[in-house]
Amino acid sequence: MNKIPIGLKRVATLCILRHKDKFLLLKRLKEPNKDNFTPVGGKLDPFESPLKSAIRETFEETGIKVETMKYCGILTETSPTEYNWTGYVYIADIDFVEPPNCNEGTLMWINFDDLLNITTPKTDWYIYKYILDNKTFAFSAEYDEKLNLLSMTEEIENKVII
Repeated sequence: MNKIPIGLKRVATLCILRHKDKFLLLKRLKEPNKDNFTPVGGKLDPFESPLKSAIRETFEETGIKVETMKYCGILTETSPTEYNWTGYVYIADIDFVEPPNCNEGTLMWINFDDLLNITTPKTDWYIYKYILDNKTFAFSAEYDEKLNLLSMTEEIENKVII
């Protein structure tokens, strides 16, 4: 398989699993976002749609089978390093389950009110807020070479967030 050239966007899904006011998040074991809490998800397979990828990734990482997920928005991340992503964000409301084992890290239920008290990418805080406000989003985030977030814009509202 050909390696994606540095700087070209890689395409992934972020799969948010919610039960009432709790999110089932993954404390990641490896980069990107090692030791941060993030939604499950991953890269699209060749010829796979973003929705099918989200359903597949959810099952692969949690063992939880969802029939469908709701599209929430998109996050485009740009840096002068290898970290360049376009992420399709989906959500599924699920029944409460004990956090399953995951080979990508540790899954934990996190209350929305506790999201600011855990280590999570700044971009994700805004994703959760827009989801709770039931607003579709198109975020564009720019990073420096050390992956410090420089700016973030919500493009549907043409609003600078950071």
